[in-house]
Amino acid sequence: MREKLMRMLDERQDEMIKIRRHLHNHPELSFQEEKTAQFVLDFYQGKPVEIDQEVGNGHGIIVTIEGAKPGKTIGLRADFDALPIEEETGLPFASSEKGVMHACGHDGHTAYLLVLADCLIELKDELKGTIKIIHQHAEELPPGGAKSMVESGLLDDVEHIYGIHFFPFKKAGEVAYHPGYAMAGRSYFKLRIQGKGGHGSSPHMANDAIVAGAHFVNAVQTIVSRSLNPFDMGVVTIGSFDGAGQFNVIKDHVTLEGDMRYMTNEVADKLDERIREIVKGIEAEFGVTCELELTRDYPPLYNDEKITMQIAETLEQKGIGDYLTSVSEFPQLSGSEDFAYYLEKIPGSFFYVGAAPKGVENPYFNHHPKFDIDEDALLVAAKSVADVALADLFA
Repeated sequence: MREKLMRMLDERQDEMIKIRRHLHNHPELSFQEEKTAQFVLDFYQGKPVEIDQEVGNGHGIIVTIEGAKPGKTIGLRADFDALPIEEETGLPFASSEKGVMHACGHDGHTAYLLVLADCLIELKDELKGTIKIIHQHAEELPPGGAKSMVESGLLDDVEHIYGIHFFPFKKAGEVAYHPGYAMAGRSYFKLRIQGKGGHGSSPHMANDAIVAGAHFVNAVQTIVSRSLNPFDMGVVTIGSFDGAGQFNVIKDHVTLEGDMRYMTNEVADKLDERIREIVKGIEAEFGVTCELELTRDYPPLYNDEKITMQIAETLEQKGIGDYLTSVSEFPQLSGSEDFAYYLEKIPGSFFYVGAAPKGVENPYFNHHPKFDIDEDALLVAAKSVADVALADLFA
């Protein structure tokens, strides 16, 4: 069966590329992916599968492929939303939507999984077990789509789940993995500081919100350096300080926004605790009032260690010398990914497929307006996930 599947994928590589380019040309933002979802649904039209649509809090789709032989149930996931970025690649199939771009490879994720799923459908009479194909909406925008798809209950019978991401830090043919905590969790915060405005010549008659805000910026930088164990990972970033006004007017209020990253929920708890304490201190020290909004967007992504090492072994045995040139462990990433919600409930793993464009020495990273992938990575992803799925189902 594996030989048939690999041959079918080879024969449909051009189709993967065609689908990826169509999706790249027609991107849609998180929670607005109506046409993308319809494209996915049309692809499966008339095929012998069960389809659940509008799953979760958006346009999520779950396609169930039942093999002829009994066995376990696994899940394969790809996301399909784009980003609010103006594309600058100059590609002939560049985004046709102003200010919207597939700058994170989700077009490629969807393209490879559609073709892989279709090949598996054709081979379902030889397939052992059940595969649930998860086409997920809104990965980029909290609260994301993954959490709600898990909460739908439609994945309760899934025993193992797998996903991949294209990244330019490896070339096509190179696959990387990290067992255990692999990607950071992320929290968002917004702080509004209310002081008392006044004339720049008379600070004693006002209460300067900018000074209080500046103190907050400095104070939160001590959280990681002085409140966390040096062996724990944590990041606190102030990304926005809205205090625009007049040069001779003391500002009565400012609004700051930022995020925090962490590798464990214990570190997240400590970051939450310290930022709330600092806000209380700002109120007491400067006589201002503060409104703090603090939400956890995505949890840390934890790859089951045993399953991840089994993936590495499978890909080394099946892929090296065929469609892969290397399989290697990669360091933890401080970026976040809502696939973490699946892994909180279902053992599985999320691994990385190299996609650096050919001939580019310093490729642009994900979320850059010039981000692009080597389309050979589509076939690599399809074959890698195929090998992982078959190794699990036929174990």
